[in-house]
Amino acid sequence: MSVWDDLVGQEPVVAQLSSAAEGTGGVAHAWLFTGPPGAGRSAAARAFAAALQCAEAPRGCGHCPSCHQVLQGTHADVEVIRPAGLSYGVKETRALVLRASSSPSGGRWQIVLFEDADRATEGAANALLKAIEEPPPRTVWLLCTPSPEDLLVTIRSRCRLVTLQTPPAAAIADVLVRRDGVDPETADVVARAAQGHISRARRLATDPQARHRRSEVMAVPRRLTGVSPAVAAAESLVNAAKAEAAATTDELNEAETAALRQALGESAKGRMPRGTVGALKELEARQKSRATRVKRDALDRALLDLASYYRDVLVLQLGAGSELVNAELGAELRSVAAGGRPEATVRRLDAIMECRERVEANVDPLLAVEALTLALRTG
Repeated sequence: MSVWDDLVGQEPVVAQLSSAAEGTGGVAHAWLFTGPPGAGRSAAARAFAAALQCAEAPRGCGHCPSCHQVLQGTHADVEVIRPAGLSYGVKETRALVLRASSSPSGGRWQIVLFEDADRATEGAANALLKAIEEPPPRTVWLLCTPSPEDLLVTIRSRCRLVTLQTPPAAAIADVLVRRDGVDPETADVVARAAQGHISRARRLATDPQARHRRSEVMAVPRRLTGVSPAVAAAESLVNAAKAEAAATTDELNEAETAALRQALGESAKGRMPRGTVGALKELEARQKSRATRVKRDALDRALLDLASYYRDVLVLQLGAGSELVNAELGAELRSVAAGGRPEATVRRLDAIMECRERVEANVDPLLAVEALTLALRTG
């Protein structure tokens, strides 16, 4: 067992980070972890943080107190930042920079792991740049973004780049079987469906409702038999995304609220001390902001699932020979491919990408998806 065990199909990254943790590759004071969604950017950064704090040999042993604390999120000298909303502001960043400048209390380094650093506003990015330009000698910044271009060029030029690749479906399926006890057939289906997104694959494998919601999305193309059914299909897709988001946020919200109420001194009868209302309202506001982001992300994943359907159709139409993402729908996909032309399939894929852009630009999700399903129907 080691801290690198959760990095699926990322052998070059493990070699790079383990070398740096041992000191043979040098420990830069700012690292930028990039890669497609679900590839394991945060997992890689967390494993590296554990290896940096590890006092055993080899670094990142996975069983010492430091490794355990970092992986559990309880290490005093490792702060993990997860932006709750759509952006991370300058006020929050300045406070973070101030905390990061302190000396480590017990570990080897003071480490800040900033997930979704691309959500930093322009002012926040400038505040972050100043901290990275002149870091304290024992502070290490670990920034995570999908692409290097998501950060200011002045920030990424001062970071050592760690690039994760989309893990192969076979590697994800193997992990699901070995670590999660998923049967091989289910593991193979969800690994392909997740398209390299490890946590998504695990959720699909272990949550029947998540699989059902995805099947609702994949049923959209066969429901586009007329204008009215197309509009109904749009509503079904949006509702599936909302249900997916609710399943994520409800669990998080309940745990966070219970933990805060306990920390604030909730009585056995559920009564709260005076002066605690503000803290609870602040938490509620953060949770609402996060819910907005999670809903948008869930809809985007649903649209990517839908895109995988037409991608498979195009593969069959062109005779590309590539593996199908949705092989379990093989007969349906071959029928659709035989009944259409590649040009129409490409137009449908373009319509899905345009819908994603509209949602990102804050167009009403239902209106954007209704326009999409009507475009998919006409081709």
